[in-house]
Amino acid sequence: MSLNILTKYIGKFVFFALLQVLVLQNIQLTDFGISPQIYVVLILLLPFETPGWMLIIFGFTMGLSIDIFYDTGGSHAVALVFIAFIRPTVLQFIAPRGGYESGTVPRIFHFGVSWFARYTVIFVFIHHFIYFLVEAFSFSDFHITMLKVFLTTIFSTLLIVLSQFLIFRK
Repeated sequence: MSLNILTKYIGKFVFFALLQVLVLQNIQLTDFGISPQIYVVLILLLPFETPGWMLIIFGFTMGLSIDIFYDTGGSHAVALVFIAFIRPTVLQFIAPRGGYESGTVPRIFHFGVSWFARYTVIFVFIHHFIYFLVEAFSFSDFHITMLKVFLTTIFSTLLIVLSQFLIFRK
């Protein structure tokens, strides 16, 4: 990854961290305190060729940054590092027939709404499942935890897909 591209992603890192902490943290969608978590998009939108170690470093740094502001003791970092770790494997399972072209990035404009929505839902669901499970630190009230996972996944996915049209234009 060149220095120019790395600088671009560091800018996105700062943008999404600030968006999450300053805006989305204050949005409560239900009585459960469900707040959309769009910062996951940082890992989702990295180029396909991003090395695994760099994915994990980006995931840990972003997750820890969010944890510091939310005072959640590492829950965000754990969930983001996990999806950074499994991203290469999941990408192999959902690859288009011809595979991924070198130099492409996972965007709605390159692969279509269907592929991008499936890609986003998979990672956002896994992230939220791990995050809420670590946050609850218990299997008691598992049905409430799963309700939080599903509702937050829906809202977060909608925002991420919408961001493709608003922020990441063709």
